[in-house]
Amino acid sequence: MSEIARLRFDELPVSEDIKKAVLDMGFETASPIQSEAIPYLLEGRDVIGQAQTGTGKTAAFGIPMIEKVVAFEKYVQGLVLCPTRELAVQVTEEIKKLAKYKKGVWVTTVYGGDSIDRQIKSLKAGANIVVGTPGRVIDLIERRALKLERVQMAVLDEADEMLDMGFRDDIESILQETNEDRQTVFFSATMSKPIMALTSRYQNDPKLVKVVKNEITNANIEQLYFDVKGKAKMEVMTRLMDFYNVKLALIFCNQKKRVDEVVEELILRGYAAEGLHGDLRQTQRTNVMAKFRSGATTILVATDVAARGIDVNDIDAVFNYDIPLDEEYYVHRIGRTGRAGKSGKAYTFVVGAERNRLRDIMNFTKVKIDKGVIPSFSDVVGVKKGMFIERVQNAIQEDDLALFGDVYGSLTHAGFSNEQIVAALVKMTMGVAKNEFADENLEGDARGDRYGSRDSGRNDRFGSRDGGRGNGSNGDRFGSRDGRDLGSSRFGSRDGGSRDGARSYGNNDSRGGSRDGGARSFDRNDSRPPRVGGDRPRTGEDRGPRTDKAGKPYRQDDNMVRMFVNIGFDEKISPANIVGAFAGESGIPGNTLGQINIFDKYTFVDVPKEYATTVLNRMDGASIKGKKVNVEIAKPA
Repeated sequence: MSEIARLRFDELPVSEDIKKAVLDMGFETASPIQSEAIPYLLEGRDVIGQAQTGTGKTAAFGIPMIEKVVAFEKYVQGLVLCPTRELAVQVTEEIKKLAKYKKGVWVTTVYGGDSIDRQIKSLKAGANIVVGTPGRVIDLIERRALKLERVQMAVLDEADEMLDMGFRDDIESILQETNEDRQTVFFSATMSKPIMALTSRYQNDPKLVKVVKNEITNANIEQLYFDVKGKAKMEVMTRLMDFYNVKLALIFCNQKKRVDEVVEELILRGYAAEGLHGDLRQTQRTNVMAKFRSGATTILVATDVAARGIDVNDIDAVFNYDIPLDEEYYVHRIGRTGRAGKSGKAYTFVVGAERNRLRDIMNFTKVKIDKGVIPSFSDVVGVKKGMFIERVQNAIQEDDLALFGDVYGSLTHAGFSNEQIVAALVKMTMGVAKNEFADENLEGDARGDRYGSRDSGRNDRFGSRDGGRGNGSNGDRFGSRDGRDLGSSRFGSRDGGSRDGARSYGNNDSRGGSRDGGARSFDRNDSRPPRVGGDRPRTGEDRGPRTDKAGKPYRQDDNMVRMFVNIGFDEKISPANIVGAFAGESGIPGNTLGQINIFDKYTFVDVPKEYATTVLNRMDGASIKGKKVNVEIAKPA
């Protein structure tokens, strides 16, 4: 596929108001996806855009949507569906910036975890463009607060992610509420069979616009990897920050626990850091992002799921503290820097056997990632000395030092020499002190380690996917993505679903049997796809707890809390609907859920104890397939 010609925004057939807003945002040249998609969308064509985060897809559909809005008319004319609230908020902010000079165009966001009354009030005020998550959109439709019959353009942003989260039924229900003559736009990182099935049903002769891989990986980003000892990651990262004078950084970890640990260590070292992961409430997430965007926080540490939708300009560097779980995650991560034609840095830490995963990333991106040189302690001190001298010179030239002259006199009278005073001030200002790593070689064993290290897993060819100690069975090539045992599945689950769209549910007990004597039991380790729909529950013999090849049991029920949900097969509920609702509303990873037992009128879901309170709080008032549900801890049998 030939490379898409990039157009200047002043060459695109858009209004002067849009051109002025884009210029305010610092853009002059449209990205490849914008250059090709915008003209088709302005013509009224349906479009399938294959593009990932960081390619400018929000403006690609946002600009035509704004241009089509009839100003000052108080009804919904444009709809954007997003998989997560973070992405919905980010898309809304971007569209508002693009509509800055368009008078009479109102944009609002709707998502779970926020006051539905406030959102209803916003809709009644006359929103023209609504950006939201499928679950909350369904809720508002059911309450007759959101009317979509006059929608002129409907967009599914990151459609593949929404299908992975089990939102297909919700998406179809929403599209059926819209005007049949609407313009329908799909943006997706992949063109899977489920995506193509939706496009064939809801689009009319769509135009495919595709960003090829060599256009995804930004040429403005310097990509390096560092072969390090697991225990030295923090030391190497802070040296790189100091050596390259990184002012705004984004750090990616594979686990929420690791995020908290990294934030705590950075704060102890004197850095302004905040964490972002699924356990935070929406108000907390909003505050964290506000501080990061304003510069009050200079380092943001996040998981991949929580970081979805982060769009902050001027990020100097992205650090892959843990090597990504998936090759596509790498592209999503580094796309947060080097934007708007600016340069950026992407640093990846590799421990032991993780070199194989780094090789997979290079094969996927078609980019050679060079090995970086870890700055020595003396290198960092040297750089900080130079910066200190420059700051002192600038302070002297400002010529307002009289107020502080007596401090020097006090110190000399106390018996300190000029050299001692200056050295002490330099040390205090630079904040550099020797630690146990100062004179140590921090590089990992260049020859590799057949079994990796403590950070790369044990008895697993590639190590644990979370960079921690491998808990998967020996039969699992890649181990568990989140540090938990998912059994013999080759890849495990990404967010409630397997990589190819097929899903299996549950963690232990029987493949076909039921612990509850009549429920449909879905086992993550069962390779057969679960039956869905309103058919009767199947029964079978309980084969007892399952074990891995080493004879060790999978995750035990005493670590889980059984939840009761007052909805079942009578409402045509599938496991995907359950996983999508729990993950989407509660913000917990779908692949942490245990066994799902669906009866005709109710469902039992096993939830890890650590998430039980979060689920109860955030599922309060939530809906599944448009039906408001009650979720509570199940009573003992």
